[in-house]
Amino acid sequence: MTALDRQDAPVTAAAPPKAGRLRYVILAMLFVVTTVNYADRSTLSIAGDSMQKDLHISSGELGLLFSAFSWSYLIAQIPGGWLLDRFGSKKVYGIAIFLWSLFTMAQGAIGFFAGAAIALMFILRFVVGFAEAPSFPGNSRIVAAWFPTKERGFASALFNSAQYFATVAFAPLMGWLVTAMGWEHVFTVVGGVGVVLALLWTKVIYPPRSHPRMTQAELDHIGSGGALIDMDAPVTAEEAKAGAKAGSGNLKHLKTLLTDRNMLGIFIGQYFINTITWFFLTWFPVYLVQERGMSILEAGFVASLPALCGFTGGVLGGYLSDSLARRGVSLTAARKIPIVVGLLLSTSIIICNYVTASWLVVLIMSLAFFGKGLGALGWAVMSDVAPKQIAGLAGGVFNTFGAVAGIVTPLVVGYIIDTTGSFDLALAFISACAALAVLSYAVVVKDIKRLHLDEENSPARRPETV
Repeated sequence: MTALDRQDAPVTAAAPPKAGRLRYVILAMLFVVTTVNYADRSTLSIAGDSMQKDLHISSGELGLLFSAFSWSYLIAQIPGGWLLDRFGSKKVYGIAIFLWSLFTMAQGAIGFFAGAAIALMFILRFVVGFAEAPSFPGNSRIVAAWFPTKERGFASALFNSAQYFATVAFAPLMGWLVTAMGWEHVFTVVGGVGVVLALLWTKVIYPPRSHPRMTQAELDHIGSGGALIDMDAPVTAEEAKAGAKAGSGNLKHLKTLLTDRNMLGIFIGQYFINTITWFFLTWFPVYLVQERGMSILEAGFVASLPALCGFTGGVLGGYLSDSLARRGVSLTAARKIPIVVGLLLSTSIIICNYVTASWLVVLIMSLAFFGKGLGALGWAVMSDVAPKQIAGLAGGVFNTFGAVAGIVTPLVVGYIIDTTGSFDLALAFISACAALAVLSYAVVVKDIKRLHLDEENSPARRPETV
């Protein structure tokens, strides 16, 4: 080519640098941590039947032990959210992982204290709840910081779907541990995995601007798409002092969160959705053993099938929601459609009362849990609507409502079983809660937009820039 040819050749603009995929490494870490988190929560449900026999625990007492976690989880939600806003997700969440894993391991030793086993187990489950309180608000903050709005539905759905994957990954293992080694080792093995994971957390998790592997292209991509990239950015001493002063005043925004119609509808919806979650986490394996006549080992494997469907539904719900948003559907519709459709499917759990074949029960439970996974987009919605200044606090309030369900559900189900001698009314209760979750999102929640706090600390809703 001559110099003249080169001069006349069309000028081609340089291709923009491709955004990296570091945010998906962060998401993978959240997924793994949340999987172990839920494995810790479900240890008692797998070990529960053997513990009842060894330690002479009634169904009512087992229901009380199931609820112990949620009492402290409830109490610690708002303080946990405040700690996240004050000290950042990496530090607070990392310490939390180590502590809850340590307390889980300790539960394996209660057999040595037979006379006080129930009280000791209640205390240990209680402190595990305290330690796990920052986990989901922390997940929500990290996703809000690392993911643009139109990728946030999938990201939030993936970490949330880890609760189902935990059963897929750990229920067969825990069932085998109970059968082969004794129920005590369910706690020691799962807790030990968490201790190792706490060390790995410190090497993987950073705020977006501080991550040693962050590229400018990816930072620009997520920042321009609505990610709150400066949420936990390093600050000067003066900024830290000002942040501490502001953080101490953040609790006054509780009234704003609890009186805003959208926020309240989302909170109430989470309560009813978590009712379904806690039935599967606590009483479902017991239901398979006591109502359907399965062995503990069979229940461990069978419980993983609905959980696998829940995981599939969770990932699909987030993908569908983001796909709708990218195609121009309003964010409100993109989030609500999978939620309403999925939770309507969850109401099918009541059909189990009218069938006898075990395979059909598992099929119906799988459908119900698939629907629950499809509709479990509450944390994506929270990442969309929580005020930037109090994202941790808002997540803590949101999770407080879910923790109340964690207290009420095991107790109500345990009372129903002790009173009626069957699970029939318990399944009707769970089905009704799924229907009420639909009403919360279909009727109470209106537009899904971020709640902004103006200079006078009064709420004002404005669309998010994307």
